[in-house]
Amino acid sequence: VQLQASGGGLVHPGDTLRLSCKSSGVGLADYTFAWFRQAPGKEREEVACISRVTGRALYSDSVKGRFTISRDNAENVMYLQMNVLSPEDTARYYCAASRDFLGAICPRLYGFWGQGTQVTVSS
Repeated sequence: VQLQASGGGLVHPGDTLRLSCKSSGVGLADYTFAWFRQAPGKEREEVACISRVTGRALYSDSVKGRFTISRDNAENVMYLQMNVLSPEDTARYYCAASRDFLGAICPRLYGFWGQGTQVTVSS
């Protein structure tokens, strides 16, 4: 499985941005995809995860109501729509895939990672 994230950039507070993660090698398996982010000096944070098969998604409290994770299985692409961005959202965003199905919480182990895309929110 290979993942490639894109769509990052420099935006102003309140702006929107959509990240994409193109996957290959997934086939029809029931992977769970996720978006993580890491800002300088901070721990990596999982912001959302989604089941490839069912589309059910979970979000961290820090982005709930502002971010939406989705997937297009026909195109093998996962998205992260980010609305009402704030400087606190500045980080490098990574997409990841887990062979574990999505249960009550996001999987604990992700075996496949993309290279990341930088999101900077600044006035």
